[in-house]
Amino acid sequence: MASSQLGSGAEYPARDPLEDAVQTDGSTTQPPRATTPTVLYVRPGIVVTGERFTVGRTSWPVTELTQLWTTRGPHDRLAVRAVAVTAALIGAVGVLLGFTGGLQRLTAAAYLALGAVGLLPLLLVLIGDRWRPRAYELWGRHRGAEVLLFSSDDERQFGQVTRALRRAREGARHGGFTDPPAAADPWRPNR
Repeated sequence: MASSQLGSGAEYPARDPLEDAVQTDGSTTQPPRATTPTVLYVRPGIVVTGERFTVGRTSWPVTELTQLWTTRGPHDRLAVRAVAVTAALIGAVGVLLGFTGGLQRLTAAAYLALGAVGLLPLLLVLIGDRWRPRAYELWGRHRGAEVLLFSSDDERQFGQVTRALRRAREGARHGGFTDPPAAADPWRPNR
């Protein structure tokens, strides 16, 4: 049995660590549980816990993220270029016909066809937004700098990640996610 010495020279036996768990009123306390982070969202490459937000190889502590906001990303570059090129070609054909006097010799059907072709850039815009939609972006401030935290073209996934990160921030602001004590007895009236 081990013993410890106090300054007065008296020897006392070492205390059992489990004795410390017994209170003076006879109740016992549970040893502290290992704290595991509360997982709020997990998908390949994306993890949101009560303490960290991880996307790919980049990870941020939730408590250091402030001023979260969402936006839509830019239009797809390919679609924008297709619209610009089509509009420029249609404009060039119109100017060329105007200078050569070809507009005076056109029939009504040709004018209708030119009008329909003039709507082609609008049609390309609509198809481009459906084919390659603008990304949903989650931005925030990390240590004072604006940072793109997450981007996805899947609206459902974006909403789930955004809600999980906001819940994590609320949990961090209110002291974390704690489970109710398992040993607590429910209240029962005295009979």
